[in-house]
Amino acid sequence: MNEVIELLLKHRSIRKFTADPVPVAAVETIIRAAQMASTSSNVQAYSVISIQDPKLREQIMQMSGQQDYITQCPVFLVWCADLYRLSRAADKHATCDGQGEKPPERYADTAEHLLVAAIDTALAAQNAAVAAESMGYGICYIGAVRNQIAQLSELLQLPKLVVPLFGMCIGVPDQAPLIRPRLPLEGILFTDRYQLERIEQGIERYDQVYSEYMSERSKGKVSTPWSLQMHKRLTEPIRLHMKPFLQDKGFMKR
Repeated sequence: MNEVIELLLKHRSIRKFTADPVPVAAVETIIRAAQMASTSSNVQAYSVISIQDPKLREQIMQMSGQQDYITQCPVFLVWCADLYRLSRAADKHATCDGQGEKPPERYADTAEHLLVAAIDTALAAQNAAVAAESMGYGICYIGAVRNQIAQLSELLQLPKLVVPLFGMCIGVPDQAPLIRPRLPLEGILFTDRYQLERIEQGIERYDQVYSEYMSERSKGKVSTPWSLQMHKRLTEPIRLHMKPFLQDKGFMKR
């Protein structure tokens, strides 16, 4: 154990913040730490938008399930997968060879490039989360920014090949919620192959632990097992608008 591991093992989502501001210098340090995350082929295929206008925050909050901590947190960031910048960089070299031949075909619209951009964004954001927590701040990811993703994209004036993936609240914690337990290690860490025989056992063990956690968190009102939550998750049509939106943004054409 060391300080970094202890910090990681204490992570929990914070949804209530004090009124203490987060200095601009601290935000910039957090983003610099994010930039040092691993990135596929150095494409750095993400952009971060800091939402400071209160009216804009309010609009985003209304679009994102009315989660009021979006408006209450000192810092709210929208993390975007961004291949527009990469495409513009490539434009500097998209000329004919002088003998009448066409420039080479571009492949920014592939599913692979979308995956690269999404992974780059997530890696950078998690670096930012760890950096923020190391400075004494709390964070909460907001996936609900995708609830009305087309409207949000228009609101933020995002060009083609830029997709808002999630938001992030940052601020001084004003709560100390329970740390949510995770799946048992043997249920996710396998050797040499995907070990099917471990799956059921891992689910059974986790259901018991998770039910106890939910009961403690709700003071005995709820004891829902994890598997039931996942059943409900997979039987709800969540954000079916994503595929046409991504295609409209210039992704997943091939």
